[in-house]
Amino acid sequence: MYHYTEGGLRNVWLANGYKIKKTPYGDAVAVEQGDELEAELCRALARKPAPLTGGEFRFIRLSGFKLSQAALAQMLGCDAQSLARWEKSRPTKGADRLMRLFYAAHSDGNEPIRAVVGRLQAIERARHTRIEMTSRKGEWESVFKADLEKNSAELA
Repeated sequence: MYHYTEGGLRNVWLANGYKIKKTPYGDAVAVEQGDELEAELCRALARKPAPLTGGEFRFIRLSGFKLSQAALAQMLGCDAQSLARWEKSRPTKGADRLMRLFYAAHSDGNEPIRAVVGRLQAIERARHTRIEMTSRKGEWESVFKADLEKNSAELA
């Protein structure tokens, strides 16, 4: 069995669906269907009978919703500092319940919740869009491009 600790999880083991590969830098683990695994882990965490840990809360934010702390805080109706504190220790009972409720509805295809999450994701992407200007034959053209470095840094 492989102890799956990616994303800060501490209580997940994979019985199969992974391969250990030798690399010049040591052993590496390749997980099959990683996106599906993350989605199922989020669904399992939403059903978990015990309170969520801070790491589990963060995992759902990053892997389930793909939102920054600020965006999720907006959705939960709190400030980003509170959310950061919950991810470092343990969310409040209310935040725990809201996170589970929102994720369960989102993963079950609830359109209003999916629309809210989609809008927040679009705002996050737009915040990190850069405008590239190109001069061609004396005329300027603009192209919007995602700043992938800032997007990944912001989500972490």
